[in-house]
Amino acid sequence: MTTDPAPTERLLEIMARLRDPDGGCPWDVEQDFASIAPYTIEEAYEVADAIERQDFEDLRDELGDLLLQVVFHARMAEEENRFDFHDVATAISDKMVRRHPHVFGDARADDAATQTVAWEEQKAAERAAKAGAGTAPGLLDGLAAALPALLRAAKLQKRAARVGFDWPDAAPVFAKIDEEIAEIKAELPAGDPGRLEDEVGDLLFACVNLARHLRVDPETALRRSNAKFERRFNAVETALREAGTPPAEAGLDEMETLWNRAKTAEGAA
Repeated sequence: MTTDPAPTERLLEIMARLRDPDGGCPWDVEQDFASIAPYTIEEAYEVADAIERQDFEDLRDELGDLLLQVVFHARMAEEENRFDFHDVATAISDKMVRRHPHVFGDARADDAATQTVAWEEQKAAERAAKAGAGTAPGLLDGLAAALPALLRAAKLQKRAARVGFDWPDAAPVFAKIDEEIAEIKAELPAGDPGRLEDEVGDLLFACVNLARHLRVDPETALRRSNAKFERRFNAVETALREAGTPPAEAGLDEMETLWNRAKTAEGAA
């Protein structure tokens, strides 16, 4: 644990120095909100990756990188006299107090489910206030378009489910998935890329719906499947290399055999 009494203030001073047009870092000085945004997203994913790997030393470093992104954006906003880092910290502190009246006020929330309902009600009230008097916000308003597609699909579905636009359980979702697969097959003879993209999108949306009903986070599930594929394919490559066979020269049957061997080894482990 650090003994520095003001590490956040030091970080703010470092960022101010980096952004100083007179003697700062040329790269940092050239950046703006749009150019930094991709790095912010990347750092958030690297935090998630460190958590997935349970690498807490790396998590510390990745959280620092993510904090730097917040400080960077806040510094640019301060330079434009919009807000500064302390305004950001104050805003999130106020929001947490406002959304936890059972902790900081007189309300009661005896379990997580009750708190979740109260949290969503508070968010809806905040959206209504932001929309202004006489303007009714849409139920789906406020969901960032830049969210990962799987995550945004799940959030859209959850919002719609609040007013009853949802299947009662997972059983009908399987039928919907079968329907979407049939529609893809029907489009195959024509080979229209736009129509195929549309139908594949519908299938993915239905799969997200299934994950939601099964209480599985689709983004996490796909990330784990990606890691599983990478791990097993690396094992196939290693086996081919040891046998002196370039992967491009190995047949599908040979690679499938090695894949199943890697899968069996994982199961045994």
